[in-house]
Amino acid sequence: MPQMAPIGWLSLFIIFSIAFIIFNMMNYYSYNPSMPKSNLINKTNKINSLNWKW
Repeated sequence: MPQMAPIGWLSLFIIFSIAFIIFNMMNYYSYNPSMPKSNLINKTNKINSLNWKW
């Protein structure tokens, strides 16, 4: 069974690391939260936060 040179492992590690970073960046920046819904939720939370149920 042939052995792989250390430079081969290093190049594979670099290529897969770059691919992993690019994939995570694409997933992170593709998420767009909707602002009007979050504003409505924050307003209802401010009103309900004053009523302690315990």
